[in-house]
Amino acid sequence: MTGWNANDIPDQSGRTAIVTGANSGLGYVTARELARRGARVVLACRSEERGTEAGDRLVTEVPGAEVEFARLDLGDLHSVREFAAAYGPERQGHDRLDLLINNAGLMALPFGRTVDGFETQFGVNHLGHFALTGLLLPTLLGTPGARVVSLSSTTHSLSNIDINDLNSERGYGRWTAYARSKTANLLFTHELARRLAAIGSDVVAAAAHPGYASTNLQTKGPKLEGRKGAEGFMRIGNRFFAQSAEAGALPTLYAATAPDVRPDSFTGPSFLSWRGSPAKSWRAKWTLNDAAGERLWEESERLTGVTYETLKV
Repeated sequence: MTGWNANDIPDQSGRTAIVTGANSGLGYVTARELARRGARVVLACRSEERGTEAGDRLVTEVPGAEVEFARLDLGDLHSVREFAAAYGPERQGHDRLDLLINNAGLMALPFGRTVDGFETQFGVNHLGHFALTGLLLPTLLGTPGARVVSLSSTTHSLSNIDINDLNSERGYGRWTAYARSKTANLLFTHELARRLAAIGSDVVAAAAHPGYASTNLQTKGPKLEGRKGAEGFMRIGNRFFAQSAEAGALPTLYAATAPDVRPDSFTGPSFLSWRGSPAKSWRAKWTLNDAAGERLWEESERLTGVTYETLKV
């Protein structure tokens, strides 16, 4: 794993990847590098304008790349269902899904709710991806060697989930809510890996994080609130201390393509989980708790209405 970079990505010819939030930042780099290695890539983005522009830009950077845009709003379960319906195994040309990269996310936003009434960060970062993965599961199970890679963050260490207050109704802190959503990503990966193993599936569920990478994730929250000082502070941090989006995407690309990736692994940058080549990353012990993972799973099924019938335990 030492020194692993984008040149080490194995040939992806004949494989199909869906990358959420692929119009910019880590998602765009992930999609571009998979396409560069021959994968057919679906850019799953909320904005049609930005998603289409990203697709055009990607084809310019990687001539001959097989890329398509599809609208996906993870904050709207109706949109998630519509997207998944178009990528079911019964749809011509969509009969395989080798990689599902649950990349899209929001960070430290002011309190808000999704279309379905969930706290925004928990609703988008976890519930939207939980529903998407469940709806695409038949296609994943039907594709030999498929993988589901969910992006978390070292910030998950700031807070465990509160199973009795998943939507932060008792009180809201933007960073606490973000940390809980990132813990949820890891618990989801843990429980998904456990359930896949129970049915003898070779689908690999893994997680990754980018360390400190320069993207628009850091500035969106302050910008929405008009906190110009905080926005400027984040921009300075991105410029002088963060690694590039290209470097930040490497843990995701490693988790998605490297041959030795294990179920429920967590990959991040090698140097203090901040920057550097991909390496095994530390994670809080609560993200490996079977009982917590099962309870979150049950609540997520109840809230989204998406049940993983094939993986019932």
